[in-house]
Amino acid sequence: MSQKFQEIIDSERPVLIDFFATWCQPCKVQSSVLNTVKENVGEKARIIKIDVDQYPAIASQYNVRGVPTLAVFKKGELLYKESGVHDVNRLTQLLEQFM
Repeated sequence: MSQKFQEIIDSERPVLIDFFATWCQPCKVQSSVLNTVKENVGEKARIIKIDVDQYPAIASQYNVRGVPTLAVFKKGELLYKESGVHDVNRLTQLLEQFM
């Protein structure tokens, strides 16, 4: 996964990574928000979900201490990272500023 993950975050378009866990209630809320964000940004940005229990090495590499944690990458560079549930407007604006 780490080679594939590197290819994903090396993208020219922004990539929003949702670090989540299946047992996490706020992560379920965040997931539905991300569906709307995806509709708003279309193909201009990519949204990927990473299960921290399935891929602990990636979560550890980016110091993910709580879930949900959202991170935005572009051309392999970490541009934004914050824990907690984010709303649709904030995430849409965040991605638009990196497009």
